[in-house]
Amino acid sequence: MDRHDIPGLTAEDVAEGHKQDMKIQHKYNCNVMTYWFDEKRGTAFCLIEAPDKKSVKHLHSEAHGLVPFHVVKVDTLLVEAFLGRIEDPPIEISKNPNVKLNIFMDSAFRTIMVTELKDTVFIKSKLDNKKSSEIIKTHNDIIQNSVVKFKGTLVKETAEGFIVSFKSVPDSVKSALDIQKKIKLFNSQKPKTKVKVAIGLTAGEPVTGKNDLFGDVVNSAKRLCYITDSNQIVLSSTVTEHYDMKINTEIADKNSIKTLFPMDEEFLNRLMNVTEKIWNQTLFNVNDFGKEVGLSKSQLYRKLISLTGHSPSEFIRDFRLRKAVQLIDNHKGNISQVAFETGFNNPSYFTQCFNKKFGILPSEYEASVS
Repeated sequence: MDRHDIPGLTAEDVAEGHKQDMKIQHKYNCNVMTYWFDEKRGTAFCLIEAPDKKSVKHLHSEAHGLVPFHVVKVDTLLVEAFLGRIEDPPIEISKNPNVKLNIFMDSAFRTIMVTELKDTVFIKSKLDNKKSSEIIKTHNDIIQNSVVKFKGTLVKETAEGFIVSFKSVPDSVKSALDIQKKIKLFNSQKPKTKVKVAIGLTAGEPVTGKNDLFGDVVNSAKRLCYITDSNQIVLSSTVTEHYDMKINTEIADKNSIKTLFPMDEEFLNRLMNVTEKIWNQTLFNVNDFGKEVGLSKSQLYRKLISLTGHSPSEFIRDFRLRKAVQLIDNHKGNISQVAFETGFNNPSYFTQCFNKKFGILPSEYEASVS
């Protein structure tokens, strides 16, 4: 798939370019499958079977001169899941018999929902197989049914939840609220087995300069989930911009939804980029953290508390503990090895922190997932 930044062009211009691509596609061993065009944003995305990226660029250059800004290799199954199709829509009959262009405007802009089931350590280790399976099934059914109800598409099931694509921003928010409502109902009926699901909603286009489809958008939604430990929906500024909560009245509990400003997202991305780079460095401290993020110690503390409710030291420690859970799940060494691998210089302190956060010793958790 490639991306064209073409402000000022019309749907007819893009349809003509698509037609010219198809005329000479055989010269470059290409198969021009379809495209998406957003006149408002001035972007177009072409899906082409081709031997390599150079062939795509040469094809476009000869056909109409509009060389793509970026070309990425994609899986057509994922394209169809995210965008709903991998071929041109049916040609509409034009009132003008001389016009034989397949003119359509179908934006590739999508809202991406990521869900994350919290307390998976508790579910795996403290509940028997029957109760654990019941919670997982209920969680899956609630999300899958809501996605279908609000016209979303399940793109992928992850270890913690789901990645979902919506064409409509309002539908994505309504689905998130529906999921949240049904989870709360389940919890009220099963008070001993509370389920917490964080939901991150962000929006964007499929190719942004990276080498994976909707990579930046999905990563952003995952990060939104990361900053809450409760049953909360976190909306990016882009989603908030397209969903006026003053007009829409579906939100009964304002504390159940958190909205970010652009500056919050910029800080979150800087924060996570640094954390993902240094999380296993034992000697890395809060002062180093502040320097890497570009803030003083006090500024970092205030912004982190405001965004996540955690201090910098708590944030780093919790990130390391989550990584430790992944290592234990995948049987990557004994507990001491996991402690050192995740940046703890003392296995005893690691055990203490793990037990405090998850309510179980790491050795006991290891035994429960073995």
